[in-house]
Amino acid sequence: MDVERASRSNGFFLMKSLDFGNAETRFVFDESRFQQDFFQLFEMPSRFAIDIPALDQRYRDLQSQVHPDKFSHLSESEQRLSMQWSTRINEGYQTLRSPLARGRYLLSLQGVDTQEETNTAMPLDFLMQQMEWREALQDAIEAKDIDALDGLSDKNKKETKILQHQLGMQLDESHDHLAAAGSVRKLRFLEKLAEEISSAYDELDS
Repeated sequence: MDVERASRSNGFFLMKSLDFGNAETRFVFDESRFQQDFFQLFEMPSRFAIDIPALDQRYRDLQSQVHPDKFSHLSESEQRLSMQWSTRINEGYQTLRSPLARGRYLLSLQGVDTQEETNTAMPLDFLMQQMEWREALQDAIEAKDIDALDGLSDKNKKETKILQHQLGMQLDESHDHLAAAGSVRKLRFLEKLAEEISSAYDELDS
C-alpha cells in the first residue's frame, strides 16, 4: 500500500510516493500558482525597479523544480504539465528581465494598452532624431564604416538608458501611466534601431 506525503515548496506541490521502499518525486499542478502574474510567480515587487540578480536566482530555482528533463520517466500528462510550467516560467523571466517588456507588462496589469502598433504619434524632436539616426545607419552601411556604426550604437544605448530611467520614474514614482505608455513606444523605436544596427554589423562582417 502506498503512503503519500505532500509538501509545498515555492508555490509548487512536490508529492513523495513511497512504494515498498522505492521513492519517486512527482510534480503536482498548483493551478492557483499558475494563474499568478509574473511578479507574484517570481516573488518580486510589482514595480519597474527590480533586483535582477534576485530574479536570475529565482528563475534558476523555479526551473530546477519543473524542468521537463526531471519528468521524462513519468506519464505524458505529467510531462506535458512540466513543459507548461517551464514555458510559463521562461515567459515570465524574459518579460521581467527586459526593461521594455517589463514596463509594457506593468502597464498591461493596470489595463493600459501601449498602442505600439496603432499610435505612432511622437514628439517632433524624437521623430527627427530617429530619422537622422536611420539616415546615419544607411550611410554607415553603404560606406562599410564600422566606426560610424559604433558611434550610432553608443548614442542609441545612451538614449535607451535615459528613457528606461524616465519610464521607471513614471511607473514607480509619479504613476503616470499615459506618459509611461509614451515612453514604452519610444523605447520600442530604439529597440528596433538597435536590431537594425546589429543586422548592419552582421552584414558588414559577412
